[in-house]
Amino acid sequence: RELFATTGIIVCIGVVLFATMSPVPLDQGYSSSIDRLLGVLHRNGVPTWFGYNRLEFSANILMFIPLGFLLALLVPRKAWWLAILACGALSGGIEYTQSVFLTARFATVLDVVANTSGAVIGVVIAVCIRAVVHSRDQKVIRALYGTVQRAEGKSLRRNAGWNEISAVAKTLRRSGR
Repeated sequence: RELFATTGIIVCIGVVLFATMSPVPLDQGYSSSIDRLLGVLHRNGVPTWFGYNRLEFSANILMFIPLGFLLALLVPRKAWWLAILACGALSGGIEYTQSVFLTARFATVLDVVANTSGAVIGVVIAVCIRAVVHSRDQKVIRALYGTVQRAEGKSLRRNAGWNEISAVAKTLRRSGR
């Protein structure tokens, strides 16, 4: 989990920095393509009030969902809020850098709101997945606990550590269960 999350975070931060720290906005020179994209979206049911500004806001949200997700996988389970804080700080730092050093870029508070909103979505997804996995793991531990108790009369603490669980698994493998 840590290797996957760390690798993903490095890639995500690279993409975010490439998209946000280039000296000129990524959409410069692509206004006709963006207009065509919006035309296709509008013809296929997207309301006409969804224009360039909302498209950019949505792109900022989407850009930070993976980063929030991966950071939430990397931090301890009960410290998920650190992922939101880190993404918000990164977004604020990006906007500050754009306002001070990149004169062709437009730094806005709405970008920080959009980026942080994307991070929150990613964190919520990660927290939900971790909760489901934790619940499943607890069921497996309880099942192993019951099997070992019945098989050998041994007891396993309710909040067993991995060493105890490993010992239970070895016992089960030896007994062929």
